[in-house]
Amino acid sequence: MDDPSAPALLRPEDLIRGRLGRRAIVLVGLMGAGKSTVGRRLAARLGLPFKDADQEIQEAANMTIADIFAVHGEPYFRSGEQRVIARLLADGPLVLATGGGAFMSAETRARIGAAGISVWLRADLDVLMRRVRRRANRPLLRNADPEGTMRQLMSVRHPVYALADITVESREAPHEGVVGEVVAALAARLADEG
Repeated sequence: MDDPSAPALLRPEDLIRGRLGRRAIVLVGLMGAGKSTVGRRLAARLGLPFKDADQEIQEAANMTIADIFAVHGEPYFRSGEQRVIARLLADGPLVLATGGGAFMSAETRARIGAAGISVWLRADLDVLMRRVRRRANRPLLRNADPEGTMRQLMSVRHPVYALADITVESREAPHEGVVGEVVAALAARLADEG
């Protein structure tokens, strides 16, 4: 027989919402890792707002990211990206999908560390390439050897992404499975904080 005085077990989603406070859940990883797709579903499951940093940058600039790169260059884009992410982090709690290069900025990483919990969606090269080939809007892959470029990005960025608070494998599987793994990892981390 259940003990009525025993504390009720919280669902992981309830624990996350209860312990997150004003922090954001920030998804980081390479293009094609599933940050936007997983992020939208994660936000819906947790009952939190979802924001996509790349989309917010495009709206603020009234230009596509490819056009920002072409007209103004990558440094200009990265500067705007830092400002947009700082603004979005102040609006927590929320789920925030970042662009692949955002977490490479030490300033942005520090802001995320102070105002969020970072989740690296890690994916293998073949998974990433299958996904990014579906869209032609990746400025960094507009060259003769997109797979070579992706390998180079992985070698440079993976050690930095590994600094994230949580790592979850993003693979060719239903997105709900990856969302479930993110929820479980977040609940475990937040339970340890409490």
